[in-house]
Amino acid sequence: MKSKICGISDSETLKYLVEHPNPPQYIGFIVNYPKSKRFVEYNRLKEILKIDKKNSKYVAVLVQPDDSILEKIKDLSFDYYQLYDCTLVEIKSIKEKYNIKIIVAITVKDQNDIVKYMEYNDHADIILFDSKGYEKSMSFDHQLIKNLKTNKELMLAGNIQIEDNIVNYKEIADIVDISGGLETSGLKDISKINIFLEKIKQINNET
Repeated sequence: MKSKICGISDSETLKYLVEHPNPPQYIGFIVNYPKSKRFVEYNRLKEILKIDKKNSKYVAVLVQPDDSILEKIKDLSFDYYQLYDCTLVEIKSIKEKYNIKIIVAITVKDQNDIVKYMEYNDHADIILFDSKGYEKSMSFDHQLIKNLKTNKELMLAGNIQIEDNIVNYKEIADIVDISGGLETSGLKDISKINIFLEKIKQINNET
């Protein structure tokens, strides 16, 4: 089972993640969505991303990105763009123009939203199922994606908490994506991050 820790906005936390003995495979940064308290302004982002990612992949989280932000970040050390609210045409265009791997984010309220993945399947490297919450931590019924048939890796987000029985997500998805569940008073909490990464390690050791 792989992990993604999202909403990193300071260098201290990022250093802790990349230097951890069991680092997350993916680390996400909110690039163009100022409504989120985890949004990182461009100049600060540029500085933070100078930190060596070591064995992790850096992910730019983008909501309906326009050409100006895409041009701005094209030389930063991102491995993936995680795209919300983009059409298939826009996704294909971004993937081709910037030669970047794409995580297509599908926000879910009910079963009708789940089937949308089929439209994007051929152009996504990873398909993420998230809640409709965006800047708020909301959840959806994760069991809705349990029996999907796809050749792509599935990532699961949406109000995942470290108290959850994380091993249950292994039957549903390949990658678990957590953000608010690792915070205390709105800030990333190193002790919670460590608990989460240790849980992932334990699950992988047991299976």
